[in-house]
Amino acid sequence: MDMMNSLTGGLMMLKEMKDKLPPSERKIAQFILEHPHEAIHCTATQLGELSSTSSAAVIRLCKSLGLKGLQELKLRISGDLQKKPDASYRDIQPGEASDLIVEKVTNNSLQAIKETMELVDYDTLAEAVDVLRNAERIHFFGVGASGIIAQDAQQKFMRMNKPTSAFTDLHNAAMNIANVSEEDVVFGISFSGETYETAKIMEIARQKGATTISLTRYGQSTVTSFADISLYISASREIPAPFRSGATSSRLAQLHMIDILFVNLVTEQWNEASTYFNEITDVMNTLKGTTVKKGKPVKRMIEKGG
Repeated sequence: MDMMNSLTGGLMMLKEMKDKLPPSERKIAQFILEHPHEAIHCTATQLGELSSTSSAAVIRLCKSLGLKGLQELKLRISGDLQKKPDASYRDIQPGEASDLIVEKVTNNSLQAIKETMELVDYDTLAEAVDVLRNAERIHFFGVGASGIIAQDAQQKFMRMNKPTSAFTDLHNAAMNIANVSEEDVVFGISFSGETYETAKIMEIARQKGATTISLTRYGQSTVTSFADISLYISASREIPAPFRSGATSSRLAQLHMIDILFVNLVTEQWNEASTYFNEITDVMNTLKGTTVKKGKPVKRMIEKGG
């Protein structure tokens, strides 16, 4: 990983993972969160002593966070401490005034995107882009709100003249995945990382030899356990809780990561992408103006109300 490109996000990683960690690692995480300025100057042995654990537990914590070692964690935390304070997620109350709703929803959405940016591992991102570029076919899958993300991803990636599918139904997806090959990529999308249908599709795809990519909230999960490449978004606070099914901030963060992948792919294949986009534009212009029937241009019937 290029550390210069990823110098923040350490404190957020610790906050998101703290309650999922084993007791010894949780004690270290808690100490770092309470004493970040002191922690960035500590060795693994010193952190172990200060948190009443061990240097081995410190190393395990870094592994649990998906980091390469303590140095990376300290660099990220150091970057966090140098940042200007961001506006935090803000609760939306029953009967909230419209102007405050606009302000809070916008703030929460921007916060989710910023935190997602901090979670980017550039080596992993490059690997995902490389796999997608070389894939014979790409299959996106998600259910519920994540299914919308899968459909958006298909709409984008098919512009690269790449056979691309998107499924939101387990049975239809399973029939499609039954014929995948080692040249195919199966991309599972689940905010929680625990969606049964998505995990099952990823499991089947891996058994078939396809390369699997997951897009989930930060942290280990059932879906990521079946992924060859794991991409993360911020575990954003969906507020208010009764509307969690609407996947507000997390939906934007998922779309943001899909955009990042797509734009990376386009810039790596700029000439080919330009050709594909021009051909698509020509076809779309034809649809907007005239269609061809028996060799003659005919105005669209819809323009005449038919």
